[in-house]
Amino acid sequence: MDAPGNISWGITATALVLLMTPGVAFFYGGLVKAKSVVSMMMMSFGSIGLVAVLWILYGFSMSAVDSPTAFAGNPFADFGLSGLASGEGSNVALIGVAYGATFAIITVALISGAIADRAKFGSWLIFAGVFATVGYFPIAAWVWGGGWIMELGTTMFGADSGIGVIDYAGGTAVHINAGAAALALALVLGKRIGFQKGILKPHNVPLTLLGAALLWFGWFGFNAGAEWLAEDMGGVGLIGLNTLGATAAAILGWILIEKIKDGKPTSVGAASGAVAGLVAITPACANLTPGWALLLGAISGIVCALAVELKFRLGFDDSLDVVGIHLVGGLIGTVYLGFFATGTGLFVGGDARQLVVQVIAALGVLIYSFVVAFIIGFVIQKTIGFRIANEDEIAGVDSVVHGEEGYALVDA
Repeated sequence: MDAPGNISWGITATALVLLMTPGVAFFYGGLVKAKSVVSMMMMSFGSIGLVAVLWILYGFSMSAVDSPTAFAGNPFADFGLSGLASGEGSNVALIGVAYGATFAIITVALISGAIADRAKFGSWLIFAGVFATVGYFPIAAWVWGGGWIMELGTTMFGADSGIGVIDYAGGTAVHINAGAAALALALVLGKRIGFQKGILKPHNVPLTLLGAALLWFGWFGFNAGAEWLAEDMGGVGLIGLNTLGATAAAILGWILIEKIKDGKPTSVGAASGAVAGLVAITPACANLTPGWALLLGAISGIVCALAVELKFRLGFDDSLDVVGIHLVGGLIGTVYLGFFATGTGLFVGGDARQLVVQVIAALGVLIYSFVVAFIIGFVIQKTIGFRIANEDEIAGVDSVVHGEEGYALVDA
């Protein structure tokens, strides 16, 4: 794992995943009003600045536990990572720290899409810091760091069962986590002024397509990046192909639903379908044959295209469909493994045990993340305020909060 080629892929994958958060910024930025684009993108870039610092200071230390019953690792075990940096094998270990940081960053950044056009930047940063600390860092320990989700199969069925929760790259820790938190914040902040179907249009569709392209590009590092720790990186081919195939199938699924429902397939729909497919394949990329990955992509595109309409029926303002894409897509990808995971899925040589642990893990993260995010958001709203005033929302978040405009259409 310390061969030059492996190390090169490790740092490349880290850069790819870091690029995904600016991709989120462009994707989200194009979908909001022109007078909110700076604010929307700043929430992603603010997440990079804050969460990366917290991860290095204590987040990485929290992301591994000694026992499945532990909530999280000791944040002061190696505060600032001076011990890790001076220890044997620090070169490989520190690349792993940087790679893990990019996952923490994008998880928090994704949440911001649910509160577009109406959030204070300072309040968002407080939420981001607290949620990363008590939301993402412990869940990362549960899923990948020896916690209860990682050991769930052994706990329920024994060490010899060969059953364990499959979440290769973050269906639970990233997407269900972010989607559930997004739903909580959307409920705390309430609806935007004039919220109803068809009123709020994307202001810059090419910007959204650029963001989707950057996300798809970076997602190869997101899904295949961890293979740099493998002796022969033997899983990269399957992971890469599944990341391509499921995403492509999801585009087709989404625009098919648009054509049936509205008569026209849209470019925003294609971009959203791509993200839905990427989300769904994230936990499953290393554990599906390509045909089953294509089916997963198609299902995620179809179901997520229908799920984004729930906000209008149920009355919650998830501005940029974080719930409909990331929560729903993450649930689909995680639970799908219970049926089709190679060797253990119910329909491909296994039994119901894989499905049981997948569902428990998904629901556990969903409930915890929603409750934690709701409490944090509610406290911020009731103390310093999270939502901007109505008149400021009408005037535009960019000028009121940041003193900037996304587009200088007239020379000074």
